[in-house]
Parts: sequence; structure tokens; C-alpha cells
Amino acid sequence: MVGDRTRGALELHDIQRGVLSPRPTPYAATYVLLRIDDPAHGRELMRRASAVVTSAADSATPLGETWVSVAVTYHGLRALGVPQDSLDTFAWEFRQGMAARAKALGDIGENGPGNWEPPLGTPDVHVVLVALAPDSARLETALARARPALDALPGVTAIWRQNCHALPTQTEPFGYRDGIGNPAVEGSGVPGSNRLEPPLKAGEFVLGYPDEMGGTQTLRPEVLGRNGTYLAFRKLHQRVGAFRRYLRDNSTSPQDEELLAAKIMGRWRSGAPLALTPLRDAPDLGADPSRNNTFLYERDDPSGYTTPGGCHIRRGNPRDASVAGSPRLHRMIRRGTAYGPPLPEGVMEDDGVDRGLMFAFIGAHLGRQFEFVQSEWMNSGVFFGGGDERDPIIGSDHGRRDFTIPRRPVRRRLHALPRFVVTRGGEYCFMPGLRALRWLGDLRD
Repeated sequence: MVGDRTRGALELHDIQRGVLSPRPTPYAATYVLLRIDDPAHGRELMRRASAVVTSAADSATPLGETWVSVAVTYHGLRALGVPQDSLDTFAWEFRQGMAARAKALGDIGENGPGNWEPPLGTPDVHVVLVALAPDSARLETALARARPALDALPGVTAIWRQNCHALPTQTEPFGYRDGIGNPAVEGSGVPGSNRLEPPLKAGEFVLGYPDEMGGTQTLRPEVLGRNGTYLAFRKLHQRVGAFRRYLRDNSTSPQDEELLAAKIMGRWRSGAPLALTPLRDAPDLGADPSRNNTFLYERDDPSGYTTPGGCHIRRGNPRDASVAGSPRLHRMIRRGTAYGPPLPEGVMEDDGVDRGLMFAFIGAHLGRQFEFVQSEWMNSGVFFGGGDERDPIIGSDHGRRDFTIPRRPVRRRLHALPRFVVTRGGEYCFMPGLRALRWLGDLRD
């Protein structure tokens, strides 16, 4: 019976919508972290959540494009009373938690858990609730409707909140258009953003279905794991003034400054990829979702003369590059949401205001997806011949952060890049299916 179901179509009605569906634009969102002090109240929270979480089969909720997603940490599952023999079937990275995995992820020095924003990375984080709406007013309306239900559960305490937003320009704090890439997942009904990339097996992103290697990730009991997935979220503070200064100080003209920004990212700030427009920006291309992500590397630019092998987007998704082994095995669904007010245009000094990106990874394989990309692609350059070079945007603190731009007749080498992004914290979570939320709600001591 289980084998037959794994070969069936995706059960969209049981999968949380935040797993597969790209977010609308513009939107406002908030992350709320909860601590469970009373297991009975925590279970009641799961029961109530199962009734309000939006499924992937729902085109809209009664509030329109307002979604609610719920995820639970390992400590949260223990606080709910999940039996140990079930807990032992979760991915071992999830059981350890993100703070314990800091060294493997490059979260050292200034990025280390000792410098994280409390309570991020602590055993107090049990439940992550994410709410999203078309604007701040409707988001607050939705939260106001939900607040009485939470207030009636004194054994569940809200311990942290981070408001986020997507601007109408769809840009993140450094000024780049964001939210461009989205993989196609078999059976999801959601088209991918790269028409040259075949859809990936559903099991790469949702437990209970075959993945690219033919395996199926399951938990015990099956109802707990099926249609769930893992979520890694990180709060990343961005030093926008430092980034702007670095571009200015290492450029000969405003045009050269924009080209340098494009070489570091792999895209012009409009979103237009270097792979399709290497010499000048093309804002119309950057704003066209049918074209701005449809390209490959190995076929047209194996040496990185157009899109450097060490730039941010090529590291994060090498696409068809054979030197990266099998990039499809490390593909992720990425959700990035800006927080904090923008630094005014032209300002070159950071003003002390907290701004950056709430990053969320979604996938069924924490180890070979999120952790592999962080350790082998972002914090190493071996896979493309870049030695110990690290990602110029989010590379780890360890050693010098150099960046090479291939060009003829002589390459350009940037030395000792300052740190532009600082990890303020994060956690590994599990996003259950809707049936699993009800199962968690029905647990007994």
C-alpha cells in the first residue's frame, strides 16, 4: 500500500502551500517563534493550525492571498510528546539543530551562534509560524484574528517576531531583483522559472515520494512524515553601506561599478543575467519572468568569462555544470524575504539599523541540499577550480575572501573582501503535512 502511494500524484491538499508555491508580489510577512511550556496546549495549537494552514491545493484563502505556514523544531516535537522512536527517524542534521552544525555551515567568528540574536539557535524555539499577506494592513488583520486563539493557550508563548516585506520593485537590500529562481516539481502544477531545466522529482522536496536517486524519505509513523518537508531559516543582516562603498572604491566609473556588482552576483541589479546580456544591463529582460532565468552555463560559458564560476548565483545553482557532480541532487527551493527599512539611495555608511534578508530553504534532504551547498559551494571553490575562494556575498569568515573575475588577457582578482552579510541566527524545522498536524494534535501522554 505504501509503495503504491509513493508512485501516485502529489497529495496537494495535504501539503502546506508555503512549500511549493512562489509568493505573490508585493507582500508583507512575519515570522513568529513560539515556545511550548504545556504539551496539551502545544497539541491544541497543532489542531488549530491544521484548520488554518493553507494547502497547496488552495488557490486562495477566505482572506485572499493570505497564507499561514507552521513548522516545528526537534525540541518542539519533543515538547509535544512525540515518541523517541519516531524522533529517531528524522534527519540527523535536524535532530542536532542549526547551532550545533555551525562549524559545518561556516557559522564561525562573527557569524557564530554565540553572537546570534536570542532566542535563535536555542532549545526555546519550538514552533515557527509564518504568515503572509498582500500588504501590512491585511497581515495585521489576519494576525489580530488569530491572536485570541493563541491567548487562550497560556502554555504556548510567543518569544520572537520578525516582520518582513517584498517591495514592489522586488529587490533585496543590496538592490538586486530577488525571488527569480523557482524549480519545477513534478506533480505540483507550478511551472519552473528555467524552461531548460526538466522538472525535479517530488521526493527532492516532499517526504513520501521518490527522489532523483529513486529513494523515498519516510518517517515513523508514515502519517507524521508524508507530505512534510524540512525548512532551514536564517536571519541574515546585510551591510548595505559597506557593499556600496566596496563597489565604488573598486570601480573606475558608475558603469564599471554596475558591472562589478553584476560579476559578484551573476546578474545585473535589474535581475537580467550576465549569461544572456554580458556587456550591459537589460531591465526589460530582468523584469520578464519568462526569460530572466532561462539559461545554462556549461554549454555556453564553461570557463566563466561571462558569468564567473565564483559568483553568488552560479555557486548556489551551477545548473548544467559537470564539474559540480550532479547539481540536481543539491537543488533547493529558496524563499528570501527582506526585513528592515531600505538604506536611502546614495548613502555609503551603514546607519546602525537592522536590515537584511530572512532566508528559507525547503527540501527533503538537509544534508545533501542545504548543508552541501553551504559547505561545498558557498564556502569552497574547489568544485569549479577556485581553490579556497568563498562566496563573495555570504562566504564564511574563515581565511581570506578573494574573488576572481575571469577575463582576457588577464583575470581580475579582488582581495580580502569585507564581510557584507552577517548571520544573526536560524534553525532547522520540519513542516508537517496537514494530516500530520492533526496527528500531532491528537498525541497523548
